[in-house]
Order: sequence, then C-alpha cells, then structure tokens
Amino acid sequence: MTVIDHNVPSTWAQTLTAPLKAALQNPWVESIVRLGAVEDSLRALHPMLSLSTVRARVVRIAQETADTKTFVLQPNALWNGALAGQFVRVRVEIKGRQVERVYSLSSRPGARRLAITVKRQPGGLVSNYLHEHTQVGDVLTLSQAAGDFVLPAQLPAKLLLLSAGSGITPVMALLRDLQARQYAGDLVFFHACRTPADAIFAQALDGMALSFPALKRITHFTATAARLTPDTLRWAVPDLDQRATWMCGPSAFMEAVHGLWQDAAIAAPLHSERFATTPLLPASSPGTPVKVRCAASAQDFTTRGGDALLVQAERAGLSPKHGCRIGICRSCQCTKTSGTVENLQTSELSSAPNELIRLCISAARSDVTLDL
Repeated sequence: MTVIDHNVPSTWAQTLTAPLKAALQNPWVESIVRLGAVEDSLRALHPMLSLSTVRARVVRIAQETADTKTFVLQPNALWNGALAGQFVRVRVEIKGRQVERVYSLSSRPGARRLAITVKRQPGGLVSNYLHEHTQVGDVLTLSQAAGDFVLPAQLPAKLLLLSAGSGITPVMALLRDLQARQYAGDLVFFHACRTPADAIFAQALDGMALSFPALKRITHFTATAARLTPDTLRWAVPDLDQRATWMCGPSAFMEAVHGLWQDAAIAAPLHSERFATTPLLPASSPGTPVKVRCAASAQDFTTRGGDALLVQAERAGLSPKHGCRIGICRSCQCTKTSGTVENLQTSELSSAPNELIRLCISAARSDVTLDL
C-alpha cells in the first residue's frame, strides 16, 4: 500500500479552509449565510466536501470473523492523522437521526488510509447498522483522533501487549506501529479469545510473524483452556514485572490484570484502554421530578426517575448529540448554565454555573438550565 505523508494534505486543507470558515463565522456574514448552510451545499455537491468536518469514504470492507468487520477508509484532506492506539468518533444517520459511537483505529499511523474494526454487538445500534448497511463507496463522518493509549517516542526494551476479544483493535495498531518503527526489543503479544474462529486479525498476525522477528505471540483460547486468570498470565509471561504493558479488553479482564499488578506490587507500567464505563452509582434522589430547561431549543421537560439527562432528554423527544453513552467521548457535553447535577460515576454534586457536563453520566438534582 502506498504511504502518503498525512500532514501534507491536512496542512494544505487547513490553510485553504481556515480563513473561509472564519469569515463565515463572522457575526455580520453569519446573519446573511450560515456556515451550516454552506456545509449542506458542499455536501450536496460531493459527500466528501467540507470546510470543517472529516469525512471518509469506505474503500474496502474485510470480514475478520463471523461478527467482526474492518472498514478501510479514505478521509478527506481535513484529517490530521493519528497515533497508534487512538480512537475516533464515527457519526452515521440512522432513520433520520445522527448517532455517534467511539471506535479504535486498527491501522498504523502514517498511512493515508485508516481503518476501524467493528465487532457486532447484540442490540448495538451503530455496530449493527455498519455491518448490515454500510457498503464500499459510502461516506462516514469522523472526529479527529483522540486518546492517550499510545506508545512513547522512546520505546522500552521489554514490552507486553495484552488484549482480549475485540480489545485487540487498538493493540493491533500498536503492533503495526512497532513493526513500522522496526522495534528490535523483547516483544510479547498475548491475546485471549474464545476459539480460533473468534481470533480477530488472525491472518494479518500470521503474516506479521513472518516479517517481524521481535514479535512473540501467545494465544489463549478460553473455550478449551478455561478463563484467563492472573496465574495463567504469570505462567505464560514469567518476566511480567519487567515489561511495560499496554492492555485492552473487557472490564472484568482488565480489572483482574490491574488487581494482579496491585497484589504483586509490580512496578512496571501498565497502560490500559477502557471503553466500558465505571459502574453508575445509585442516584441520590431517584424519582424526584425536577424541571429541565433547554435554552437553545426552548423546549422544557420534567425528569422521571433517576436516569441520566441524556436518557431523560430522549424520553422527552429531544435528540441530543451523543456518542459512547458511557462518559468517554464527550460528544454529549454541553453547558449547564444553572442548577445542580450529580455525576453518576462518582456521586459528586455540582451547582457551579456555566460548567460543562456530560449528559450521559449526569442526573438533574434540582431545576436545571442547559444550553441545549
């Protein structure tokens, strides 16, 4: 695959579009023509055209396993590139509604084409839509890359990459980055999944093993070797405490590994990527109805139960922008101009005016006004 310096088109696009975007956002100009109207017109001309939004055409779809697909994307010139291990927010329109979800990039940095690998989730709105409806030639809307699950510039002498299930997605990007950087240290990649048929990227990893001499692979199949335990990991990687580790997988898996690090007082660094929310705490005042005023839409509603503001707003017929729904991507972030909210992850109450809150993990505890 031809590699193109992703900074060149990005810099060119920003140089060209930034002054035009700024001019369109001038209050005097905005009173005549909205930036949104210009964006709509550009999209009508060509689905990839935008002054401010990364759009990416699907150029290839690879079936990794029975329930996992990789979507290879060609972004427009506004894409700023990414570091291995980072994620993007993917926005699609489903039945007239804009919906976002967070997906890790599985491609290596530096390539003009990028990739997301999506495991189909039972009842998952976006994952099922992508699997059933997205075809080569379709255009998706992306955020710029974000996240700090990345490798340092100065690589450790001994590394462990640890993943389970679909948690292999960002770890695969790290592996591809290490191969591109010709890492010559001591590298162990340990992956756990149910069966060989569930092994995502199996073919790509087989090819990588032939051309990447630093790579040592260990695969644990839970259907035949039982659930992965800290003792199993200790046995498979006896020098665990000497390896800087990057880990991604289901919450229970990662909590067990974090517990091993704590119980054994392992000093080697452990980095983890977590796409599962901290369990929501019981609301302090469940069922107490309060009024929520949405200043931007002039639509008010009264809460029912102790659910998060995002859920309450959707019950009231509103469609706030959102992504992960678990407090990670910040797509649903908005300004609370007044009132008290409770963080459902920490149980912290806040009454500060004009503060940014995430609707998906915030519950109203008094009458609240939102810039929504």
